[in-house]
Parts: sequence; C-alpha cells; structure tokens
Amino acid sequence: MSQTPMTVTGAQKLRQELEHLKTVMRPQIIAAIAEARAHGDLKENAEYHAAREQQGFCEGRIQEIESKLSNAQIIDISKLPQTGRVVFGVTVTLMNCDTEEEISYRIVGDDEADIKERLISVNSPIARGLIGKEVDDVVNIKTPAGDVEYEILAVEYR
Repeated sequence: MSQTPMTVTGAQKLRQELEHLKTVMRPQIIAAIAEARAHGDLKENAEYHAAREQQGFCEGRIQEIESKLSNAQIIDISKLPQTGRVVFGVTVTLMNCDTEEEISYRIVGDDEADIKERLISVNSPIARGLIGKEVDDVVNIKTPAGDVEYEILAVEYR
C-alpha cells in the first residue's frame, strides 16, 4: 500500500482519537457487555446485542486508524523550504478573478479535508490545479459550475 500524505495536525488528531477509543470507549463497551450478560438470556437481550455491535464499530475504527497512521507520510510544513510555491500543507489565499472575492484554503490529506474549515484534500480539483503554482499566478480551475479563474495572492507555510 502506498503512503498517503498527512499533516502533523491530522496525525495528532488521529492519535488522539485512537487513544480515546482504546482507553475510554473500549473499557466502557466491555463493561456494558458484562452488565448485559448479567441480565441472563443472550438470545433476546437487546442491550447485549447493541453493546456487541458497538464493540464491532469501535474495533473496526481502531484498525482503520492504525492502518492510516502506519501508511501515513507525515509532512511537517514548517520544515519545508519556503519557496513561495503551492505544496502540500500550505495555506493558499486566492482571489476569484470574476467576483474579486478572496478565499483561503489549506491543502491537507484526504482524511483531514473539511470544506467548512477550509481544509481541502490534496486530491481535490482545486488543490491539483494549485500545486506547483506561485504567488501572482493565475490558474483556471474546473468546477462543477464551470471553469473559475483564480489569482494566487499568498502562500503561507504554517
């Protein structure tokens, strides 16, 4: 399996979630299963079946996070040379050439992307169109609504 890029912040969030699942959720689920078992007949025990289902989801998520972390290429943007080029992890400020509206995006890994937080995946059409470009470059991005022309106003390595 190939390595997937991830920011330091994204890796920290996944490690925190993994720690929470292992130290908080797992013991709670085990306790719920034990309590449900104490109620007797397991065939018609909805609490037991719900707790077992929750255990399955929890263990699945633990495996998923461990797999993602083991295949992650963690990139610390602060250690990269600040060339002014758009690369993974940077925050890019753009101006829509038609509307003159400014917007900033941070280019992150697939698992970290959250458009509400202005975090876009490195594999998104916008990020793919920006990678390798520099401040003052004008780029044409294909969007579902049609082509949009943006000017790169700033590239921040933070």
